[in-house]
Amino acid sequence: MAEARIRRGGTARLSSAKGRATKGGRGRALKRRSWVDQLFEMLPVSEATLQRMASWAIVAIFGAIAIGIAIYLGVPDMARQQAADIAARAGFEVEKVEVRGVERMDELPVYNIALGQVDRSMLSLDLPKVRAEMLKLGWVKDARISRRLPDTLVVDIVERDPVAVWQHNGQLHLIDVQGVVLQSVSASAMPDLPLVVGPNANLQTAGLNKLMENAPALKPMLAGATWVGNRRWDLRFQSGETLSLPEGDKDSASALVNFARMDGVNRLLGRGIVKFDMRDPDRFVLRLPQGQVEEKPMDAAANGSTDSAKAPTDGEEG
Repeated sequence: MAEARIRRGGTARLSSAKGRATKGGRGRALKRRSWVDQLFEMLPVSEATLQRMASWAIVAIFGAIAIGIAIYLGVPDMARQQAADIAARAGFEVEKVEVRGVERMDELPVYNIALGQVDRSMLSLDLPKVRAEMLKLGWVKDARISRRLPDTLVVDIVERDPVAVWQHNGQLHLIDVQGVVLQSVSASAMPDLPLVVGPNANLQTAGLNKLMENAPALKPMLAGATWVGNRRWDLRFQSGETLSLPEGDKDSASALVNFARMDGVNRLLGRGIVKFDMRDPDRFVLRLPQGQVEEKPMDAAANGSTDSAKAPTDGEEG
């Protein structure tokens, strides 16, 4: 009986230890499985799909590395050049140049740039580079470069509009409204455009045009203008007179409008007066051919007084 109890007790103890070991082992197994299983359960894909995705990710990484090495070694450039050579042998190379939009400028510089592309493959043309070269030409305001298969390079030019001739350092230059120099001109071949004189006068051309818009009746009579002291205009009319305007956009525009009104009433231009000076807002000065000066208050001139507009005879001073 005693031995039986000992066996049962031993067996019971062994079972209890085994049970504790099994329980502890099961607890550890559940703990390990919870991290992985919960992660997989959160994903809306199966384990097999995840394995395939991982395989493709590895392939993509190695592919990216291979492409990077190819780019570093210049393989895409070589392939591109090979494709361009094949296209050229197939007849897709530049053999013709078509230039459009050229009316006033010399076409030769345009053709010199465009013809530099002849015999190149149509695939290897660097159109932005060709356009940038065209835009360096003074006359070219804009340029559109295109291919026309199989063998033609098309150049569409947008020209600038000349609005004046700029005289500086003894040289004459045709300029547009922004003051961009288009080309040199000779005194014997000057176009029928106003002459602007003085340093930086070309950069003031837009301002001069805006100023003359205040007196549209005088604009066709303008022969030239001198930018004085980098601050104001002296206007020269076709009838030979000079009008000195004050500084500042507002003051010069007001003086010009006032002068246009007086000329409309009393015909100041074409009466032998050499110069009108309106720099002082309180005085209207008329300079006569002999150097005599007639001064009148500005308010009288503004009211259209006949005396202020009257051109004195020789030897007479008002």
